[in-house]
Amino acid sequence: MITPIRCWTCGRPLGHLWEPFKQRVLNGENPEKVLNDLGVTRYCCRRTLLGHIELINQVLEYSRIETE
Repeated sequence: MITPIRCWTCGRPLGHLWEPFKQRVLNGENPEKVLNDLGVTRYCCRRTLLGHIELINQVLEYSRIETE
């Protein structure tokens, strides 16, 4: 749901790489080339970025309603 801050497996920080990765892929670049350029070489880290799906906007539609 939320952008991955660290790799789930090895713990490497990835949060700072999400926006450049997302923008470059949306602009039509090959994800493999983008990950190589960003220095993401471990399979676990690549999987974390490639497999991430942003669902936060969909979840926010169901925010809790405060009642008295």
